[in-house]
Amino acid sequence: MKALKIFQILLVCLCMSAISFGQSTDEALKEWERAKAYTKEYLDVMPAGSYGLKPTPEMRSFAEQMLHLADANYGFTATITGEKAPYGFGALEKSQDQSKEAVTKMVMDSYDYVMAALKKMTPAELDGNIKFMNRFEMTRRVAFEKDFEHQTHHRGQTTVYIRLAGAKPPQEKLF
Repeated sequence: MKALKIFQILLVCLCMSAISFGQSTDEALKEWERAKAYTKEYLDVMPAGSYGLKPTPEMRSFAEQMLHLADANYGFTATITGEKAPYGFGALEKSQDQSKEAVTKMVMDSYDYVMAALKKMTPAELDGNIKFMNRFEMTRRVAFEKDFEHQTHHRGQTTVYIRLAGAKPPQEKLF
């Protein structure tokens, strides 16, 4: 009886984890589309003359933060797919043209790159394991989730930059 109860509890936990982590590709794409639109709002609201703004000298500028986010979108996705990234590691962040127009295009293109890769993935491929950064074993699905967390982190950091530039950050976009 006790073994049956433990088995039932484990089965419920397994089902719950499958529900929470088994996000379909369509659901993941909707989240990435929302993140792209939200990031575009951040890029749009920042005054063009403030893209070089750094809260302190040792910090990245607003443009560098956004380009770092884009670099990671390319890097994570290339690692996930096994394809060569269109840009070398950190290349966008070191870009000579960090104007509002150039940064916006590079960042938006990086989201398109992620979503194009996601669209090509079968559920079996998403659940397949990869070695990330030659150290971390994880599924491709989890690696996409790590990239999503990374872009959210850096976009969130730029809220302070926008306020320092005298602009109002976009309203939170959870849904």
